[in-house]
Amino acid sequence: MTSLHIASSCRTRVRRQRGFSLLELSVVLVVIGLLIGAVAVGRDLQRSAANQRLSTDFIQGWQLAYEAYFNGVGRPPGDNALAPTGRVNGAVAPAGQILCGANMMNAFLAAGIRIPTGRTEGQQDRYVYLDSNGNPQEVQVCFQSVNWSEPAAAVGRYTALPRNVMVVSNVTYSLAGALDQQIDGRSDARFGSFRELNLAANVADDHPGAVWPLNDTQAFDPAIAAGLDESQVRVATAYFKMTR
Repeated sequence: MTSLHIASSCRTRVRRQRGFSLLELSVVLVVIGLLIGAVAVGRDLQRSAANQRLSTDFIQGWQLAYEAYFNGVGRPPGDNALAPTGRVNGAVAPAGQILCGANMMNAFLAAGIRIPTGRTEGQQDRYVYLDSNGNPQEVQVCFQSVNWSEPAAAVGRYTALPRNVMVVSNVTYSLAGALDQQIDGRSDARFGSFRELNLAANVADDHPGAVWPLNDTQAFDPAIAAGLDESQVRVATAYFKMTR
């Protein structure tokens, strides 16, 4: 083989072994970015649809069951039939005790009220969903008579009055915001029909609302400053005011 052929063969191997160009690498990175973005958007849409289904099938289902009970029986569940107080569990002393679990479901069923499917038979008061980290959480519904902040006689003044509420426990920041938006048209933990437990009876003389006091970066265990991706997200308890 001549030196010319050897040189030509070496040049061919060099050309065949060349790497990707800057343009090719840029195209690959753009495609990877689009794929990651599509996955993130799809995950958000899926969680939004799941929250919508939870609100419609479960929360609103129990709201309708409560209204059907009141319309059929003429008083809230657990109230005194002979001397109605207008308060949930009014027949139980002391007043204001929460109505939960089997006692709550049996009260509705005994009145002939159909209740939501919930998690499964015997656990219709519960609903399982996924938090922002993809970990399972379980919402539970109860009913209670609690103090509720209402406008007083002067602007900016509030007073606490007893109101019947649906107690929605174990809601994440994302779910609380979604439910609040669907119920009130805005996310506000202090005002409206959907409030955070510790803010529902707030009678402070200030006008601003309040954001929900948790976020999806906080771990389920309050002692942990920031949760890992595999950790359950921190949850809170909300009150949903019934109309009667």
